[in-house]
Amino acid sequence: MCGIAGLILAPGAPPPDPATLATMIGSLAHRGPDGSGHTVVGRIALLHNRLAIIDLETGDQPLFAGQAALVANGEVYNYRELRAGLPGVNFTTNSDCEPPLHLWLRDGPGGYARHLRGMFAIAVHDRVGRTITLTRDPFGIKPLYTAQVAGGLAFASEPQAILATGLVGRRLRPTARSELLQLQFTTGTETIFEGIHRVLPGETLTCSDGHILSRNRIPALPDTPTENIGEDAALARLDRALEESVDLHQRSDVPYGMFLSGGIDSATLLALMARLNSQPVLAFTAGWDGGAADERAHAAVVARAAGARHETIEISEAMVWRHLPEIVACMDDPTADYAIIPTWFLAQRARQDVKVVLCGEGGDEIFGGYGRYRSAMRPWWLGGRVMRARGCFDRVDVLRAPPVGWRDGYAASEGRAAEGGRSRLAAAQATDVADWLPHDLLLKLDRCLMAHAVEGRTPFLDPGVAAAGFPLPDVLKVRQGRGKWLLRKWLEKHLPEANPWAPKQGFTVPVGTWIASQGSRLGPLVAGQPGVAEIADRAKVEALFRNCGTGWPGGFAAWSLLFYALWHNRHILGLAAGGDVFEVLATK
Repeated sequence: MCGIAGLILAPGAPPPDPATLATMIGSLAHRGPDGSGHTVVGRIALLHNRLAIIDLETGDQPLFAGQAALVANGEVYNYRELRAGLPGVNFTTNSDCEPPLHLWLRDGPGGYARHLRGMFAIAVHDRVGRTITLTRDPFGIKPLYTAQVAGGLAFASEPQAILATGLVGRRLRPTARSELLQLQFTTGTETIFEGIHRVLPGETLTCSDGHILSRNRIPALPDTPTENIGEDAALARLDRALEESVDLHQRSDVPYGMFLSGGIDSATLLALMARLNSQPVLAFTAGWDGGAADERAHAAVVARAAGARHETIEISEAMVWRHLPEIVACMDDPTADYAIIPTWFLAQRARQDVKVVLCGEGGDEIFGGYGRYRSAMRPWWLGGRVMRARGCFDRVDVLRAPPVGWRDGYAASEGRAAEGGRSRLAAAQATDVADWLPHDLLLKLDRCLMAHAVEGRTPFLDPGVAAAGFPLPDVLKVRQGRGKWLLRKWLEKHLPEANPWAPKQGFTVPVGTWIASQGSRLGPLVAGQPGVAEIADRAKVEALFRNCGTGWPGGFAAWSLLFYALWHNRHILGLAAGGDVFEVLATK
């Protein structure tokens, strides 16, 4: 896990400015506090900040072989197998990122990434061909962004590294703002910043002379028809796939642990980690000082049953008000998902003991866990509903004008997901894998953990697990009103103390309660922020915060405006995030 950046300048442009390069690499220092490196050849520069996880001694980057140089962010879990499959190659390090470099030399930019099993954002410079290859893993676990700038093309692990240079102005796209307010995240290639684009999950871009020349893409989900497989055979296959994935995701030269909630996904990971480790697994759980369902007691039961060492943290309202500006500041590509709060605090606690944590993201998307999937399976005349048909502000009258075009990008993903004869359930899953997963859940995980230099690994988002789970017939995903049927059956056998047949509770954060306790104080501060004043009526915002404790839609809208006010101040206005919520919002 690291941070990468670089410049690809056009003929006639001056060479990369050292001050610009220093700004870019300095902006990503939190992603890699264990070292930095760079290479500049003519008009092309590669930059790298390192978080040392594998090959602590010789794994510094850039890596060089033949005509190529590589910088990477992430982990290639099957690096040992790749080494064995490259006979005659003279490896100079033990790094998991060196095999991709030799695969690039062998197979070229169009084929090398198909061999990689892991999470990664990779840049390879071909000094002879004068090209840069930019590649992102198929699920989009690791981020990568590009921007056309004066003289050429810039790329970086985070938009803020490009913005900090001044090469791209801090200009906001109104359509993306509407998406953020209504969906909590933004969709597709374009980010909320004008001129900054995502490399999409699974994409490989070939770039030269300051431009993107070509794109190709590896799909995250297997392109296979729904299988006709029985429950026993599916369970046996699932066990093999999960064990192999968790085993690969535990490859590390530094200590690792896991995040344990009260849900099925993290309990499944714990059961497998306990199977594969001779020492007790280190598990971290967050809870609240009141106002929401607390998962610590159930997590403790599960941890005890698995023989894990269980560490808990209690998140108080005072802690949130003190740290929320810096939590929001790390979300440069914004998601207003309130789960950023516990994720950030869990990473802060985990960093005291480990540099790597395994997390349960992806289980719902691969195995069909969300309640909205069950609704999407039904036709409209039986109560079925389109996913995310309503936005967060549809029932809250505070905005000056209704958000425009906020569902267009999501609807485009729905259309693509429905191609190929997928069932309603599989299409709903594929829609979430295309946008919700990379642009909300994984983005949140990446930024909140990287803020503390912790690597987050997601064993459910693995080609082997996807091949074992996604093509299952609907009846092995959803049955008797419950999602993740097969995963529940597996957990019932291997860790029954997790109570896998309990209704899905969902992860809640008491933001409505917290905001209600400070609503009269927060309302005028939020309403007066430039970003909020531009889009919302001041008197209505103040009333919303005063009354947000009376209903969830109001509380959720108040949280979204609070997030947006803090985000806009930091990432559009460029203001510092120092101080607590009230101090930051009171600063003029």
